[in-house]
Amino acid sequence: EEKTKSVFENNKYLTGDTAYYDEDGYIWFIGRNDDVIKSSGYRVSPFEIESILQQHPAVLECAVTGVPDPRRGQAIKATIVLTKLYEASEQLRISILDWMKEKTASYKHPRIIEFVTSLPKTISGKIRRVEIRENDQKKE
Repeated sequence: EEKTKSVFENNKYLTGDTAYYDEDGYIWFIGRNDDVIKSSGYRVSPFEIESILQQHPAVLECAVTGVPDPRRGQAIKATIVLTKLYEASEQLRISILDWMKEKTASYKHPRIIEFVTSLPKTISGKIRRVEIRENDQKKE
C-alpha cells in the first residue's frame, strides 16, 4: 500500500519514465528514472546513447548501463551484439568509440564496451538492463 501511494502525486500516476515536451508540443522519451546514468555530474539517458550506437553499421542491438566508477560515480557501459559482418576486436571497439566522438558530447561516450552474442530479454522482447547490471556486479 505504501509503495502504491508513493507513485501517485496530485492524483497522477508517476510511471518512472523521464520525458520532455519540445517547442511543438511533442513528448520525447528519455528513459526510465531507474535506468538514468549519473556520470561526472551529468544525467545521461541510456536510450539516447543506444539510439546513436544502433546507427553504427557493426551494431545489431545494444544496451547501455551505468557501472560503478570511483572518478565518475558511474561509467557508461555499452553491451553490444554485432551484426554478422563484424567480429569483436579491440580495433572495432576503438572504431566504435571514435565514431561516437563524432556523434555526441564526450560525457556521453561509453567508457566500457562489451561484445556479447545476445542480450537478456523479457518474454515481450524488451532488453533487461537490470540483468546486465546484476551480471556486472557479479564480475566485480
